[in-house]
Amino acid sequence: MGGFVGKRVGQSVYFLPIRKNMETIILLTISNIFMTFAWYGHLKYKNSPLWIVTIVSWLIALMEYCFQVPANRIGHGKFSAAQLKTIQEIITLIVFSVFSIFYLHEEFRWNYLVGFILIIGAAYFIFK
Repeated sequence: MGGFVGKRVGQSVYFLPIRKNMETIILLTISNIFMTFAWYGHLKYKNSPLWIVTIVSWLIALMEYCFQVPANRIGHGKFSAAQLKTIQEIITLIVFSVFSIFYLHEEFRWNYLVGFILIIGAAYFIFK
C-alpha cells in the first residue's frame, strides 16, 4: 500500500498519514473560521464601542488557538513548519473569500482571484 501504515479497527482500515493530514487541515480550517470572525467580524458593528469589540475579538481568538495549536502539533512532523504555515494561508484565503462575500457582502473581484492563484502557485514551490 505505497508506504501507508494502516491500522485495522473493526472492519475499517484507517490510513494514518491520510488521517493525520486531514485532521490537521480540518483543525486549521476551523481555527481560520474563528480567526476571521475575530479579526473582521466586528466590521459589521462599527457603532459598537472599540473596547467591546476588542474583548469579543479576543474571546473569539482564544477559541481559534484551541484549534490552531493542536493542528500544528498534530501536523508537524508530517509537514514542515513552512508547509503548515502555507496550508494555513491558503485556507485563510478561502475562508476569508467566503466570509467577505457572504458575511460582509463585499464584491469578489477578478484581481483578487489572480492574486490568490499566484499565492497558490507559490505554495507549489514550498511543497516541492
